[in-house]
Amino acid sequence: MSLDENLNRVLSRYDELQALMSAEEAPAADEIARLSKEFSDLTPVVQAVNELKSARDEAFDLAVMVEAEEDVELRELADVELQELKGRVPELERQVQLMLLPKDEVDSKDAILEVRAGTGGDEAALFAADLFRMYQRYAETRGWKFELMSANEIGIGGYKEVVASVTGKEVFLRLKFESGVHRVQRVPVTESGGRIHTSAATVAVMPEAEEVDVDVDEKDLRIDVFRASGPGGQSVNTTDSAVRITHIPTGIVVSQQDEKSQHKNKAKAMRVLRARLYEVERAAKDAERAEVRRSQVGSGDRSERIRTYNFPERRVTDHRINLTLHQLDKMLDGDLDEVVDALLMDDQARQLSELA
Repeated sequence: MSLDENLNRVLSRYDELQALMSAEEAPAADEIARLSKEFSDLTPVVQAVNELKSARDEAFDLAVMVEAEEDVELRELADVELQELKGRVPELERQVQLMLLPKDEVDSKDAILEVRAGTGGDEAALFAADLFRMYQRYAETRGWKFELMSANEIGIGGYKEVVASVTGKEVFLRLKFESGVHRVQRVPVTESGGRIHTSAATVAVMPEAEEVDVDVDEKDLRIDVFRASGPGGQSVNTTDSAVRITHIPTGIVVSQQDEKSQHKNKAKAMRVLRARLYEVERAAKDAERAEVRRSQVGSGDRSERIRTYNFPERRVTDHRINLTLHQLDKMLDGDLDEVVDALLMDDQARQLSELA
C-alpha cells in the first residue's frame, strides 16, 4: 500500500470513528471506550497527515506561481518558499510514516529485568552488578520505579543472578533492546598481574505480563517451599518462607526468597513466571511472523553478543548497529539515552525499509 493510500485510509477511519461515537444510537459502554481510545490514538496522526497535505498543496500552488508569475520579484520570492517546502515535505512524510508503523502492543508495558553472570567467574558476577546498577540509575533518570525482586550474591559485591521490576512510562520500549550478552574487557580487581580479562553477563528484559495476558493453570504448577538462606549457607530465616515454582509444561523454574512472607515470595515468583511465559509466547509469534527477525535488532536472542564495555579505552560498542561511544563512565552511571535512541531509530529504519 502506497503512502497516499495509507493517508486516505487513516482519514477515512477517523471520520468513521467520529460518526460512530456521535450516532443517535450510542454503542455500549465498553465499545465507546474502545472507539474513544482508537480515536485518541489517531488524532495526532491525523494532525500530522493534515500538515503534510497542507504543505504539499502549498508547494503545488507555489510551483504554479513560479511558472506563471510575470513579476520577477514575486516569482523569486515564490521560488524561495518552494525550495524550503521541498526540503520540508520529505521530512513530514517520514514523520507520518513513522507514526503509521504498527505499534508493538508490549512497548507500553512495564518490564522484568534479569541480569546473570556469564563466563568469567567472580569478575563476571561483579560486572553483572555493574550492569544492574547502570539500569537502576537509568531508571532514576527516567523517573521509573525500580524494585529489587531477588538477588543471588557472591559476597564481594557481585551477583550470580539479580532480578528487578521496572515500572513507568515507555519502560519496555526503551529497555527491550538490552536483552543479550554484554561483554566486558578490563583488569579484574582480583588480578595482580594487571592483565586484561574478558568476561560476560547476560541481560533479559521481558514485558511484565498481566493475568489476562497469560493464562496459568494451577494444575500446571509444582510449588515447593524451603528455608531461605544467604551467601555461604548462612540462615536468614527460621521458617519455610522461600518459594520455588516449577511450570511443568515448559520446565521453567522460578525461585523467590527475599521476602520473609511465603505469600509475598509466591506473588513475586508468579510475576516473574508470567513474564517468562509471556516472553516464550512472544518469541514463538515472532518466529512465525518472520524468520529474518532473528538477525535484526531486538530479536531477544540471549546468545547474541550485543555490546562490549572496554574499560582501558573507556569505550562502549554496540555491535548490532556498529555504534562506538567513548563515554563508558557516563553510561555505567545511567546515561543510556544516546545508545537507546540510536537503537530505536535503527529499528524504525528497518521497519520503514520493509514497507518500501
